[in-house]
Amino acid sequence: MLVSAKDMLNKARDGKYAVGQFNINNLEWTKAILLTAQECNSPVILGVSEGAGKYMCGYNTVVGMTKGMIETLKITVPVALHLDHGTFEGAKACINAGFSSIMFDGSHLPFEENLAKTTALVNTCDVLGLSLEAEVGAIGGEEDGVIGQGECADPDECKKIADLGVTMLAAGIGNIHGKYPANWPGLSFETLEKVKAKVGDMPLVLHGGTGIPDDQIKKAISLGVAKINVNTECQFSFQEATRKYIEEGKDLQGKGFDPRKLLAPGFEAIKAKVKEKMELFGSVNKA
Repeated sequence: MLVSAKDMLNKARDGKYAVGQFNINNLEWTKAILLTAQECNSPVILGVSEGAGKYMCGYNTVVGMTKGMIETLKITVPVALHLDHGTFEGAKACINAGFSSIMFDGSHLPFEENLAKTTALVNTCDVLGLSLEAEVGAIGGEEDGVIGQGECADPDECKKIADLGVTMLAAGIGNIHGKYPANWPGLSFETLEKVKAKVGDMPLVLHGGTGIPDDQIKKAISLGVAKINVNTECQFSFQEATRKYIEEGKDLQGKGFDPRKLLAPGFEAIKAKVKEKMELFGSVNKA
């Protein structure tokens, strides 16, 4: 069964750990993340970007696949299926398809429009029992073709959005999607502390978890971050393992060309990476 991310994030905030959001791209990804969450006895959030949703034949397919896996694999830990960086239209489509959690990213819109659209979704999600993530201050890097520079959010704007009653808030603190450049100055903990002071108990979300040093991740958790997004790192792990398999010529041996064999090393690599992150975030045995 899919659940809202609300309870898992409130527990994480109180327990000073974070729940990982791991983005899914296909069957291997989804299965690897769900099995690892079960083995680690950890709550988990499956993230789906609009691009990935399209790639996987639409949100109904994603919901059907995820629910089917939860049942067949006997997954008992809490699982939220979450739209990542959704548009207003995307949010509505995912609500209709049966997602249990939604992110509306209005950070690139004029603030008043972000506020108005977030308000409309707060009421809908509230009635349906879904968790809602909002964003203030665009996260840098590239996400589905949108490139940003890693802004820092305005704490007063964060308070206005938090006061609407969203479940969690993504505030830009100099973090970016994808690989971090060599000259990246690090997370702005000053911004994080100011945001936290304004929004109080609101669980905060850290996007762009790939490449942030472990000590900065732990410090962010201690300052109120309860959800951390990981995507690129799993992609790198999958790519490295797949490349190794091909370079070693294993796809040419016996039935090594069978996609189930060809994709197996990448699948195992995703599992290992997710486990490593769950241990770092402190969510193991918190289900």
